[in-house]
Amino acid sequence: MKSRFLFIITAWLLVSSFANAQSKIKAIKAGKLIDVVSGTVLTNQVILIDSNIITDIGPSLTIPANAEVIDLSKATVLPGLIDCHTHLTSLPSGDYYGDIFRKTPIDFAVLAHIYAKRTLQAGFTSCRDVGASAFIDVSLRNAINNGDIEGPHMQVATLYIGSTGSHGDLNGFSPYLDWQMPKQMSGVADGVDELRKQVRYNIKYGADVIKFGASAGVLSEEESVGAPQFTQEEMNAIVDEAKLWGKKACAHAHGTEAIKMAVKAGVASIEHGSLIDEEGIELMKQHGTYLVADIYNDDYILSEYSKLGYPEKIINKEKMVGRQQRENFAKAVKAGVKIAFGTDAGVYPHGWNGKQFFYMVKYGLTPMQAIQSATINAADLLGWKNKTGSLSKGKWADIIAVDGDPLTGITILEQVKFVMKDGIVYKNELKK
Repeated sequence: MKSRFLFIITAWLLVSSFANAQSKIKAIKAGKLIDVVSGTVLTNQVILIDSNIITDIGPSLTIPANAEVIDLSKATVLPGLIDCHTHLTSLPSGDYYGDIFRKTPIDFAVLAHIYAKRTLQAGFTSCRDVGASAFIDVSLRNAINNGDIEGPHMQVATLYIGSTGSHGDLNGFSPYLDWQMPKQMSGVADGVDELRKQVRYNIKYGADVIKFGASAGVLSEEESVGAPQFTQEEMNAIVDEAKLWGKKACAHAHGTEAIKMAVKAGVASIEHGSLIDEEGIELMKQHGTYLVADIYNDDYILSEYSKLGYPEKIINKEKMVGRQQRENFAKAVKAGVKIAFGTDAGVYPHGWNGKQFFYMVKYGLTPMQAIQSATINAADLLGWKNKTGSLSKGKWADIIAVDGDPLTGITILEQVKFVMKDGIVYKNELKK
């Protein structure tokens, strides 16, 4: 009887210990805290966390006796950053045609976890991943959510939806090449009915958001950069079908006319927006459309892509587009277009996401606005404003810290020293 009693007590203690470990209380002492909602800096704040949720925040909170205290009193604390335009399942290897012809989705899948970890380590606790082959992004998202690997919270677009011969469709090669892939798995679709079916197919297999190619692109071999690649009716159908299933749509759009067509169709965001004009800017303001402009990667492409084996015609397209994209970004900022942070990481090395902040400030945003673009604005675009994007009671405990003041030196965000996601510390390089 005594041994049975001891067994029950021991079992109870083990269960209790496990439960406490899962719901462990943490308290962060923040020397400076950037409140992205009010656009102000608060001092000497305490953030209380239970499991993965912020339970309270303020200057004079009582820290529970059983709390693990994390001292960030000499640092600047911010919400976890959000990148609204990533490709965590890919990165150029240095062999342009080899990547296209000799690699399978498995080659990309086995490396994706490395890129996800680098992104999280850089302080980006959430991202919207806007296009991957063979639903690799779905598996990556699920593995992160299950705690199997480290990475940010993810929204995934799965297959990029493009028209025949478009930026989303390999072109210029022999039609006798057998890709041995079901048509729907290519993401290539034409006409209203095909496109509605493709949207449904993507959602069926795990898409959180729908991404389509409204225009031609830069890093592909079609001649145009910005020509529309769907009709207005086709774009309308994509966005409408996504809405029927409770999903937002975003449009890859470099070209002037394609941007306006996608905005009229009702997309939540324009990706790139390189050749936007005054009419397009006004339309985006009227519709409340976010601009997600990848204005850092021009530097990397022009510096490195010839070495990576990219054809000269692609490099020349980037030379033509990059400068205009930055100038037009500045015009959109000045006009008051809503801006969300997005880098196209995967075009350049993952983990370098923070490099874009410098260019956003250079081309018109204040440092606070740049930070808001990667926090509260990005969360709004993702439909996650009630979950993340600010340090507020009831939101995920996604918290980063830097050694310095990003409001006086925005490049400090390239060197995030502390990363917490869902209440778990993944990085702490701050000096004691």
